[in-house]
Amino acid sequence: MSAAVPSPVLLEPKSVTGTGAGNDPLVLLELIQRLKVRDVMTTKLATVSRSATMREVQELMRQKKISGVPVEEDGRFFGLVSIDDIIRALGGGYIGDPCSKHMTTKLVVLEDDMPISFALRYFDRYHYGRFPVLNRDRRLVGILCQRDINRALLVELSTELNRLEAATGRHLAQDGVSNLYLLREFPICKYDFENAGKAANEIKHLLQERQIPPKIIRRIAVAAYELEINLCVHSDGGVLSWQISNGRAVIIARDAGPGIEDVEWACRDGTSTANEWIRSLGFGAGMGLANVKRVSDEFEVTSKKGSGTTVRAVVIVEGLA
Repeated sequence: MSAAVPSPVLLEPKSVTGTGAGNDPLVLLELIQRLKVRDVMTTKLATVSRSATMREVQELMRQKKISGVPVEEDGRFFGLVSIDDIIRALGGGYIGDPCSKHMTTKLVVLEDDMPISFALRYFDRYHYGRFPVLNRDRRLVGILCQRDINRALLVELSTELNRLEAATGRHLAQDGVSNLYLLREFPICKYDFENAGKAANEIKHLLQERQIPPKIIRRIAVAAYELEINLCVHSDGGVLSWQISNGRAVIIARDAGPGIEDVEWACRDGTSTANEWIRSLGFGAGMGLANVKRVSDEFEVTSKKGSGTTVRAVVIVEGLA
């Protein structure tokens, strides 16, 4: 018998105010007030009906490499099945039950015409990885995760930066690699597999645009990708920061996760603490830190159990063009 499904909690938008926002020179402030949820959300959704079994949802997650599946019928949104729900179903022996019995129904949802400044406040308040998005007719139209917002802001900021560079005649790489300066930060969410690897790919494209040698690009991209996946799989999420200056590319991954008890062991080939579910998605092979160490000119891991981990990798760029 299906469990009763209460209506989702709908948060009404609040007005966005700011002191002199119209004249504020900070481009980022202007963007987060101008962009709407519909401008940045993911609209190509993989959904299931209430009669779908938890095992069918598990298989859909495996195929799509996603960590959450909305439950909807004819546009009406009923709930969400997360990777944590699947793990509990596997452990509890009810993986064959219909998802209507075990899906999460007490959800916070967003409306598609809300400003992203509103959504950012709720990511900070609730610490959720994603929010379902409904339109004014209460129909499911998308999913919003922090990565969607970050990606949209980066695109807009890059456009603005290019405009400013063209207007002033300044170019970041005009004096060669030794004077090149770039800085990017990418928040990484736990189990956000649908976006895993996108930060590394963006770094790769930035380097290609500036004609960095392909062998160097590959080393930097490998380090960034492995550290990004580690944050996604083994921590509670964190930040991947990347900077290139003075002929050195520095990649730093920081998290506030469980920490690493034995750093030396964790850096060996084939060692992994990933569970069976993570491995079924194609992650957790135990090559991450070992690969980062292999491609780096400098490599260090600082970790304390229960207090998080920081990994720093450096690739020398100067003089290799």
